[in-house]
Amino acid sequence: MAFTPIKRDEVSQPCVTLVGMAGAGKSTLGGLLAKRLGWGQLDTDRYMESYYGLSLQGIMDTYGLDDFLRIEEGLVSGLNLTRTVISTGGSVIYGPRAVERLKHLGPVVLLDIDEATFIERVGSGENRGLAIGPGKTMRDLYNERLPLYRKAADLTVRTDQCSPDECVDIILQHLHIA
Repeated sequence: MAFTPIKRDEVSQPCVTLVGMAGAGKSTLGGLLAKRLGWGQLDTDRYMESYYGLSLQGIMDTYGLDDFLRIEEGLVSGLNLTRTVISTGGSVIYGPRAVERLKHLGPVVLLDIDEATFIERVGSGENRGLAIGPGKTMRDLYNERLPLYRKAADLTVRTDQCSPDECVDIILQHLHIA
């Protein structure tokens, strides 16, 4: 039986990374966008869970916030992918090496929601593995992260103002990758 090499893209395709607050729709839109493009999808929260054999909350409980963030930055900064929609954990934005790597892999899309929607969808964040410092409120977390997301983003899409399919249409129209 002869070996037939797999045909690869003549020009390497980029990745598209989705960033944003918990509850913004990164996993949902990531799946829809990957399906429309015929690409793979990587959810970095699930990647961390599979790597450590623990839930996000378990990782947080076992290692603490600072090490959780270092773990996330280390795993994400080591990604070597093409043709993949990357749905990140909300705290990835704290890791400069991770953000640099994601931007190197392709465009970064901020899935933006307003503060009220964030709080409504996430509640207290209890048992979500939410990377929030002691004594900080959900409002503090939102206001701390939003400028970091905006700085990293090549495109911003408001997911609280249109349907998931409409959001995917906007991403595809603006990034010219389909």
